[in-house]
Amino acid sequence: MPAHEQYDAVIVGGGHNGLVAAAYLARAGRSVLVLERLDRTGGAAVSTRPFAGVDARLSRYSYLVSLLPRKIVRDLELDFRVRARTVSSYTPVERDGRATGLLVGGGERRTREAFARLTGSEREYESWQRFYAMTGQVAERVFPTLTEPLPTRDDLRRRIDDEEAWRALFEEPIGATVEENFADDLVRGVVLTDALIGTFADAHDASLRQNRCFLYHVIGGGTGDWDVPVGGMGALTDALATAARAAGAVIATGREVVRIETDGRTADVSYRSEDAEGTVSARHVLVNASPQELARLTGDAPPAPAEGAQLKVNMLLTRLPALRDTGVDPREAFSGTFHVAEGYGQLAAAHAQAAAGALPSAPPSEIYCHSLTDPTILGPDLVERGYQTLTLFGLHTPARLFEGDNDGVRNELLKSTLAQLDAYLAEPLEDCLALDADGRPCIEAKTPLDLERDLRLPGGNIFHRELAWPYAQEGTGRWGVETPHANVLLCGAGAVRGGGVSGVPGHNAAMAVLEAAEGAVAG
Repeated sequence: MPAHEQYDAVIVGGGHNGLVAAAYLARAGRSVLVLERLDRTGGAAVSTRPFAGVDARLSRYSYLVSLLPRKIVRDLELDFRVRARTVSSYTPVERDGRATGLLVGGGERRTREAFARLTGSEREYESWQRFYAMTGQVAERVFPTLTEPLPTRDDLRRRIDDEEAWRALFEEPIGATVEENFADDLVRGVVLTDALIGTFADAHDASLRQNRCFLYHVIGGGTGDWDVPVGGMGALTDALATAARAAGAVIATGREVVRIETDGRTADVSYRSEDAEGTVSARHVLVNASPQELARLTGDAPPAPAEGAQLKVNMLLTRLPALRDTGVDPREAFSGTFHVAEGYGQLAAAHAQAAAGALPSAPPSEIYCHSLTDPTILGPDLVERGYQTLTLFGLHTPARLFEGDNDGVRNELLKSTLAQLDAYLAEPLEDCLALDADGRPCIEAKTPLDLERDLRLPGGNIFHRELAWPYAQEGTGRWGVETPHANVLLCGAGAVRGGGVSGVPGHNAAMAVLEAAEGAVAG
């Protein structure tokens, strides 16, 4: 890298959103430089082999795809595919002294029968159909707006054109809506979980942060479906890096940006590498990092601290464990989202315990098996021997609980989380764990503090900060990526309409740059 050079755009951070922005701008003929602190691109959207000597390429951090618009895949001509899961979810439970559960998927008849077996009637299934028909209609109308300039609140309300849906999702705590529509505790819990992924909140939190989380989880793709990335999540970021380079973008890894100085028209971006320091100039700077990191780089006042609230566990098994509920095949149960300790009452109790400063006595979590839908992430030998992956995402474990003894609390939480799963298995999960080349069990756990250390996620928050409503508010700007500096944009998950693996902030930041250039020419 030269000591000093001029670019149309310098992008700070080579995560998936930064790569999306780089590819769009380079394809539009702009000179683009991506500066990435790590020795690889991808950020949290990567595939790695975490277990020594084992040919299993896991989506180590982010792991499913819903919010990535097909528009971005088409526009950038990405070599990237997803596969639908045949089962939406399975939730085990013990009722009347017998092991049973709720399987959602495999066709309407099977799902209807599963609801009837669990609840004794078809009322909950009919409520389920009505409720998700409502969210499906909202998804169809809201999702296309994510890659458009921010609508006003009134514009989005008119676009949804359903006052009952608007009240249920945008105005009242989601807990009231869940209780209004469903009677069964287990069904209520399954619905509520989409409001709590990476979000520490009660169902009735007056801030409605849980509603915002729920909205983003049910609008993806215009359907709310969560799909499996073929080849793992790294296949997406590899395809994006390829597209950006093919269009002429320069991607420089191992270079950490330490300062951005701007007068609103041009900016100097200072960086350091293992053996050198340098500065490049740019007309625009796009920051694919957290709002806290943006403030540090520009010298502005930092935003309020963020806090994550999840446990992420990656596992490799020699076989899927047998279930106590003999009425369901483990290959179906684990191919969708396998809910553990996520009844409505259990979720409320877990939140109350964590809010009081204690680990939940019954930690809620959800699990799925990537390799059932996409065996390409495993080496041929592992596939032949029947090995499978498991990904677990735990809820209601805020970062504050790990301060002081991250390792000790992590081990305690992992043990109790797996004990909750074992309660529904016919054999201990430990008996199914594969061993790595050094004879150690193939399991790794990441707390919010681990994610903050590894990826610089503020407080381990997977969204970088609380999710925002997908409409314009004071200070959000036209695209939701604007900052106090006219030529510095935020293109990471902390942008409005950020969070998840979507590419939306990257797309929108690129559009803002291109619009600014058009406006300058017209002026």
